[in-house]
Amino acid sequence: MASHYVHQLNPVLLDLGAVQVRWYGLMYVVGFLLAGFLLKHLVRTNFLKVAEEKIDSLITTSILCMFLGARFAYVFIYNWDYYSQNLMDLLAVWKGGLSFHGALVGLIVGGVIFARQNKLSWMEVMDSVALAGSQGLFFGRIGNFINGELYGRITSSSIGIIFPQGGPFPRHPSQLYEAFLEGILLFIILWFVKSRVKIYGIIGAYFVGLYGIFRFIVEFFREPDSQLGYYFGLITMGQILCSLMIFAGVGLIIYAKKKNITI
Repeated sequence: MASHYVHQLNPVLLDLGAVQVRWYGLMYVVGFLLAGFLLKHLVRTNFLKVAEEKIDSLITTSILCMFLGARFAYVFIYNWDYYSQNLMDLLAVWKGGLSFHGALVGLIVGGVIFARQNKLSWMEVMDSVALAGSQGLFFGRIGNFINGELYGRITSSSIGIIFPQGGPFPRHPSQLYEAFLEGILLFIILWFVKSRVKIYGIIGAYFVGLYGIFRFIVEFFREPDSQLGYYFGLITMGQILCSLMIFAGVGLIIYAKKKNITI
């Protein structure tokens, strides 16, 4: 019987007693810093037609809307049975509970707000955010891996890892699958597409559709949320939402071509 790696990574980078610096939080800081750098690059190359000093406002708006969307989606879609009986925990985010799909909706809302405030096309803003922010998915999933959370299903494969929170059996390191597909590969594809498209909206559409495809695939290896399990005995809530994302991506491409706002 093959031996498997046992996850023993410490999620705490620096323990100062009353204050802890965690790897997970650091990953998000790195992701947002890189996003800011890339957004300023897009401004300087005239892809995002806004003053460079407005980028901090875009990032702040995005963070706030993403957080609210991620929390609301987790509470009302993924775990309302619990929160409806524990209203005091609605804002207890330190106990966990954020949804990427909700974060995406929040990001879109934030993009609309920023676009209206600065008299820009919403598609121009969302293309820019997709290009700059997709790399953040890599760091977020690495943070999940260090935390030993969002692990995959039990596997007999040699690639399996034993996560203490997941019991004694080896599981797929689905966080790493997502880090590669959604963080690295998607980022590369979007910047490749950027050099070839002439209208706004296509890049954002690719982000939505391809994320949906990649996440749908990974869901076959990822442990479903215990409070939800499988729907129709086959698919997860994540796959249902990703299916909607795939259709939305196709619809956004059609919409972008109809609007035909040139870069």
